[in-house]
This record gives sequence, structure tokens and C-alpha cells, in this order.
Amino acid sequence: MKHRYHNPAPPQIPWVTEAFFDFWSTRFHPLWTLRRPLARLVSRRAEGSAAVTVVLQPNRHFPGLLPGQHVNIAVEVDGRRTTRSYSPTLLPDGRLEITAKLVRGGKVSAWLAGGMPIGATLDISPAFGDMTLATGASQPLLLLAAGSGITPMRALLRQLDAAGMPAPVDLVYWIRERGEQCFAAELAAIAARHSNFHLHLAVTGEGTPRVGGYDLSAIGDLAPRRVLACGPAGFVQAARERLHDKVVAFEAEAFSLPELADVETGEVELELSRSGRRLRVPRGTPLLTALEAQGINPPSGCRMGVCNTCVCEKGQGVVRNTLNGDYTSEPSTRIKLCVNSASTDLILEL
Repeated sequence: MKHRYHNPAPPQIPWVTEAFFDFWSTRFHPLWTLRRPLARLVSRRAEGSAAVTVVLQPNRHFPGLLPGQHVNIAVEVDGRRTTRSYSPTLLPDGRLEITAKLVRGGKVSAWLAGGMPIGATLDISPAFGDMTLATGASQPLLLLAAGSGITPMRALLRQLDAAGMPAPVDLVYWIRERGEQCFAAELAAIAARHSNFHLHLAVTGEGTPRVGGYDLSAIGDLAPRRVLACGPAGFVQAARERLHDKVVAFEAEAFSLPELADVETGEVELELSRSGRRLRVPRGTPLLTALEAQGINPPSGCRMGVCNTCVCEKGQGVVRNTLNGDYTSEPSTRIKLCVNSASTDLILEL
């Protein structure tokens, strides 16, 4: 069930701006704002050998979330605001647990792991994403997770655990080494409570998660299963291809962009109509990435085409969707900067 926070109408103070109110109110309490959702870092702990779990206390403006959804969190790292997307687990007391994989060179994961002091606050967005389960759903499930793709699956399994595991559920979880497994004790406890939940670990060593090489025969008949998958783009695509026409439904979220086989090359001219700037950007590179490389930082969030934070109007030109290779040429079209690249000269409303 979606967790709701009591959120009374903000006071009407016509002579005070919201920014002014928030600046001074947070001096008295770090979570007091007029409307802006914030969360305070309460604690952190190691999660396996390659991740960290942080506990966040959101303020009353955070509207809640469903298991399996994502939020964007924004932090200041080296004087620059950086946003990343995570799939939280809602705790019984209303706090949130977010698990971040420790990535070499990853600014936000390193900040959460130790750079951010306990008690510090960060911005948190409303939840988004459709990889959720209806209350009382009784369809057999096959959950596929690679690396940090386990985080939405953990939230979904908690929901199913609380409901008594109403249908058979199998989770196949790909990791490089056993020590990297997240939520090991929790998943084992769920399996011990429910005979119709089965955990399958696929340890790949230094290789990448390969769905095609994993024997799914132990799961039994796949035909009635609804599949939910989360992991790198290549993993998700391989799972989709392997299970095509073999299951009743397939839903997935990827936390990286796929590499298209026929990547476009060369550069095009990009005109930013609001600022009047003209840039040269590479074809085949997501527009958000290309803009950031030149010091331009539009609002962004998930970076995988889900949250809509980076939506922008394209005045003219042709873009290519990096998720599926489709082209869009219609003028005055709203596009997602994180998953579209320039194919021709463009005009963007930036």
C-alpha cells in the first residue's frame, strides 16, 4: 500500500518568497520547508562487499511511493549539484532505505558511502516508475536482477512477504562474487518463511551477467509467469529476447543505456534558442551527456528515460532514441534529453 504523509496546505505568506522561507526555516529544523521535499541522512551501513545502504528520513512533503518505484536524489558534490535515481525500500516507520553500488569514480555513491555527514539533507523527488504489483496480485512471478537491479526486487519481495506470498515467485540474482550479494540474510529469511519463494544465485566471476547461459529449467513452466527484470541495458535486452513469447508478460527497467549496433558518427550544430548559444555536439551521444560535456547542466534525474525530468521541446531537427533506435523528425516535439541523440542539426528550447 502506498505510504501517505500528512501534508497540510502551506501557509499563505505573500510577502515572503519560498526560497527565503526555506532558507531560514531549515536553520531551525533541516526538514522544514514550505513545499520542497527533503530527506535527512539518518544512518549508513555496508551492504555486501560492494554497496552501501543509507537510511533517509523524508519530510512531510514527500508524497510516498509504491514498492518497485524510483526516486531522484540530488546532492552537492564538489560544488556541483548531481542527481541520481535509486529504488528505495519503504520502512514501517516511514523512513526510506536506499542501496547504492560503489562504482569506481562514482561521485554520488562515494558521497553516500562516506562523504555525506550523518544529519545532512538532500533533495528527493516524488516517486516514479510502473514496475509495481497490484495489492492482492496472485500471478506467478519470475524476478530477474543483475547487480544493483536487486533493489526494486527487494521492495517488491517485502510487499509479497507481507501479503503471505500469494503465488509462486522465483528470483534469479546475478552477481560477480558471492560476497557482493545484497540483502543476503533478508532474502534467506523470506525463503525460509515461504515454500513458494525460491532464490537462485548466478555468480559470474569477472564476466558480465549472461541470461542466455543460465539454466532456467529449475523454475519449471515459464508460460504463466509475469517477468520483472532490472539490471544493465544489455542484460535486460538479453532477457527480453530469451523470454520472448515464452511468458505471459515481460516488464523491465534498465539503469544504463544500450549500445546501438550502428552508432552514428560525426558532429552536428545544436542551437539553444533561449540562450542563443550554438554548439557542436557528437551524433550518437545522448543530448544530456553532450550538453554536460560543454558545461551546460539541464535538469535531469534517472538518466534512463523514466522520470521525465529532462524533457525539453525540440524546435527543429531529427533525433534518435538511444533505447530503440527510432527517429523523431516532427517539429515542436517534446523529447527526453537523456535518451535521445542528435542525428541532424537541432534547435532546442534551452
